[in-house]
Amino acid sequence: MNPAADRRRRRLLIAATAGGLALLILVGGGIYGLLRGPATPAPETPGRTSPSATATPGRPDAPAPEAVSPFGGPVAFARNIAAALFAWDTASGYGPADYAQVIADVAHPSEADALVTDVRAYLPATEAWAQLRQYQTRQWMTIDDVFVPDAWETALTQAAPGQIPDGATAITVTGTRHRDGIWDTTPVEASRPVAFTVFMICTPPIPGRGGTGACELLRLSALDNPLR
Repeated sequence: MNPAADRRRRRLLIAATAGGLALLILVGGGIYGLLRGPATPAPETPGRTSPSATATPGRPDAPAPEAVSPFGGPVAFARNIAAALFAWDTASGYGPADYAQVIADVAHPSEADALVTDVRAYLPATEAWAQLRQYQTRQWMTIDDVFVPDAWETALTQAAPGQIPDGATAITVTGTRHRDGIWDTTPVEASRPVAFTVFMICTPPIPGRGGTGACELLRLSALDNPLR
């Protein structure tokens, strides 16, 4: 046996093992949540109010939080989640819980409690919301790319049978987060690049009925810590 070739194989094996461990660490609240099962329930879950107690009267033309469509396949569903997650308006008459609820409505039951924690990390806390609404702050996202990350394919090949649910997939979304508001009487705006991964379970279309199957949201990666 060629000693040099043997050393190369050992290095590749070590690198692959380390890569698998790094993947689990990288995903954090994503794949890790799928592998370990549901987390301890959060102390509270968002509930829809109309308007929320944290809201304030504002722009009469500001839209209410829109329901997330579960149809269209994984890529379309990831786009819908991104839009719901990043689009909010502190002057809409609704609060963070209202925007969180439309996402919770498409949660998979196995991860619903843990998902609440994921979503809260993306939305301003009540105190921050109260400050932002003084400046009529609103936010939205423009999407640059939506794709199945290579790291997910690696995770699928390394996972033991039954470790990842049937129909589960991961879609990474990259784009730009925009915010604008009013400082004194001057309009101001800011933007920055963002990236995250959406973990979901999608059912295939029913034969003979056309259309596409429905998707349910499992978890969200930490913001700016997506699978690549």
